Amino acid sequence: MSAVSQIRHDWSTDEVVALLDSPFNDLLFRAQGVHRAHFDPNRIQVSALLSVKTGACPEDCGYCGQSAHHATAVERERLLEVDEVVAAARAARAEGATRFCMGAAWRSPSDRSLDRVIEMIEGVHALGLETCVTLGMLSGEQAERLKAAGLDYYNHNLDTSPEYYGQVITTHTYRERLETLAHVQRVGLKVCSGGIIGMGESCRDRAALLCQLANLPRHPESVPINMLVQVEGTPLFGTAELDPFELVRTIAVARLLMPASHVRLSAGRRRMSDELQALCYLAGANSVFHGDRLLTTANAEADRDLRLFERLGLAFETIEPEGHGVPRACSNAPVAAEA
Repeated sequence: MSAVSQIRHDWSTDEVVALLDSPFNDLLFRAQGVHRAHFDPNRIQVSALLSVKTGACPEDCGYCGQSAHHATAVERERLLEVDEVVAAARAARAEGATRFCMGAAWRSPSDRSLDRVIEMIEGVHALGLETCVTLGMLSGEQAERLKAAGLDYYNHNLDTSPEYYGQVITTHTYRERLETLAHVQRVGLKVCSGGIIGMGESCRDRAALLCQLANLPRHPESVPINMLVQVEGTPLFGTAELDPFELVRTIAVARLLMPASHVRLSAGRRRMSDELQALCYLAGANSVFHGDRLLTTANAEADRDLRLFERLGLAFETIEPEGHGVPRACSNAPVAAEA
């Protein structure tokens, strides 16, 4: 195993910039080698995502259509009932998802709201699915409650570099995000944390974001890499489009820095060509959100995903009862015939 595939937590921004700037073919060759040392390169982890409480968020994240600070077409919706969430999770499981993620547009959850979310977690877990929630910032006590409820993953993206963060969000600090991740890791929850590229940041900002993630005390078990989905009415609407090869480079370097993490090709896939997605999987992406919608924005159509996975020879992962990802013993046609 090459030295670069060893687990490290001491990366410098300069080192990561050098990786991002390396010749494209060399970078992909190295990333694919590391990927193969830790994963079956022909398996992909599939998650589903549901907005359980939409809109009217008090935060001013410049990319988000759910912010109360922005005039967008997103309508405020109540917190869903538990049976609605469980029904959606059951449908996601039938389509091959092994993890069900629930998102709520809050700065942080109230204790009463957390009670309802815990019921959702328990209901989804009873279906045999891994559970993930993103609820905003957490206290240590709230993290402990979620752990006790059987939650598997907590999602809390860092979004961008510490230096660029204030250009995107002003209603809370980078330190507050890191504090939530510390609470989550301290209680033993798995972490899902990544960022968004294409928000006008520099290459060095992307390097600094990856450094922040890789230098956490424990690498996030899941690292979503999102391309900005421009929402009309948000401050970032109209931002210049990022060169798609920068997405591939970012995924490849995430794979090199966090060899044993699932790297998720996340938001923005609807506008990506099949060829671009294939390059991302070659670079080390091995997780996606499957389904036609991501919270409030459109996702790649599920049927299109199945056709692409079949063309690429990618099969879905499944999970053992203990919750460990293992390859599904099946043909390369993922789960189109399953229900």
